[in-house]
Amino acid sequence: MIGSHLAHEPAVVSFGLLAIRVIIGFVMAAHGYNHIFGGGKIKGTAGWFESLGMKPGVLHAWTASATELAVGLMLIFGIGTPLAATGVLGVMLVALITNHLKNGFFIFRPGEGYEYVLTIIVVAIGIGCVGSGAWSLDHAFKIFENPNWNLLLTVVPGTLGAIGLLVTFWRPTKK
Repeated sequence: MIGSHLAHEPAVVSFGLLAIRVIIGFVMAAHGYNHIFGGGKIKGTAGWFESLGMKPGVLHAWTASATELAVGLMLIFGIGTPLAATGVLGVMLVALITNHLKNGFFIFRPGEGYEYVLTIIVVAIGIGCVGSGAWSLDHAFKIFENPNWNLLLTVVPGTLGAIGLLVTFWRPTKK
């Protein structure tokens, strides 16, 4: 069995979960950091979100960027892992619907397809369900040890959060 609910998880499983968490966490935190501090900073990110129909762009830019940064760090340290996976799922579902889905599967297509976003979504659900593993703060504090609850804590609020963001912010222009 896999997950932080096991006291005697094999080291190879612990390492595998750590590697997945750290890489996905780094990717998310790097995106959040870049949206806030890189290139066009939050103003540029807000303009880009506005161009996708996410209005007001500045509010969505802060919401998405802060979420990416926070959940990325949570995954890296393995704390609140199902909740971190919820944030990843929500942000990536919004990205899938607002930007990537219409561009086809492959990311190298014009406008970027959805293969990358879909992969991150599935990995987030997997991390949320399985848990953070033995090499995590969740395990050290003995929290989020029930995979059945972890599934619900990941998928339900992540999906509802994405729907809430889309209903609140997404106002695409009609062509």
